[in-house]
This record gives sequence, C-alpha cells and structure tokens, in this order.
Amino acid sequence: MRDSLSDMSHHQMPEDHQLRQYFAAVDKDRSGLINGAELQSALSNGTFNAFNLDTVHLMISMFDTNKKGTISLEEFGRLWRYITDWLNCFRSFDADNSGSIDAKELATALQSFGYRFSPEFYTSLSTRFEGRIHFDDFLKICIHLQSLTQEFRKYDTDLDGVITVSYEQFISLVFAIVLRRH
Repeated sequence: MRDSLSDMSHHQMPEDHQLRQYFAAVDKDRSGLINGAELQSALSNGTFNAFNLDTVHLMISMFDTNKKGTISLEEFGRLWRYITDWLNCFRSFDADNSGSIDAKELATALQSFGYRFSPEFYTSLSTRFEGRIHFDDFLKICIHLQSLTQEFRKYDTDLDGVITVSYEQFISLVFAIVLRRH
C-alpha cells in the first residue's frame, strides 16, 4: 500500500474502484474511516520514511468535515487529489531531481506563489530541515505559510505587509494557527 500512495507516479486521480481499494488497504481497523496513524503508515515522504505525523494531522484536519480526527472515503479522495497536486508542484521545483529541495529551490517555489522573503529567511528555514526539505516537510511549510498569511491579512488592513499588534493579538494570531486542528 505504501508504494501505491507514495509513488503517485502518474500524478493523477485513480479510478473510483482503485481509490476504494487504496482506502480499504489503509483502513487497517476496518472502521470505514482513516485515522492519522493509518494514513501515516501508508504515506512515504520520498525517502522510504513515514510522513511527518504533524503533516498527516494537518492534512486530516483540512479534510475531516466532522472534526473527529478521521477521514471518510470521500474525504480521502479529496486528500488524494490534494497530495497529488502538491507532489506535482514539489517535483516541479526539485530542479536537481534529488527528491528534496534546498534553500534555493524553496525560494523559487515560494516566490512563484507570490511570497517575497530575504535569502536569509530561506536559508534559516531550510537549516531547520538539515538543508534538505522532503515532500512532507515542504507540504507542512506551505500549509503553515498559507494559514499564517490568512491570519496576518486580518491585521494588515491596508495590505502593505506591515502590522502593529499587541502581545495578546500576536498570541491570538499564533494560537489561531497552532491550535486550529484541535
């Protein structure tokens, strides 16, 4: 099963019957729902290691409509599409086809999304991942960056990229991100 989910080699949605087979293979407890541990065991980050559990929980929280920490077959299909789209994106920025991206490739990716940060920012961020960012961590970065940007924009009313917030507002902003999945 891990090979089927992690090697989305044709980068497209499987047929409905195939998606149901993948779902059944991941749903180890046969509950009709997939939890974080089940999903993590089915995904690889391209290094034959399991996906980062934080990233798995972030993804489940994005697609879990009833907010119980599990996803149904329908939600699994939407998650599959999401992962496939991001995998295609990641691979398009992995210029050296190493299976990971460095600070320069990360800068290219985020700049193409409209973000403008200093070279030091990209170096600092990639250093947190020992200089090489694998797919699951890239996905985690992008999810958090999108969430942080949405929260920042609530305070950036004149859209100049600068905000003035109190400590309490800052903590509220951060908690809105880090506690979102709970």
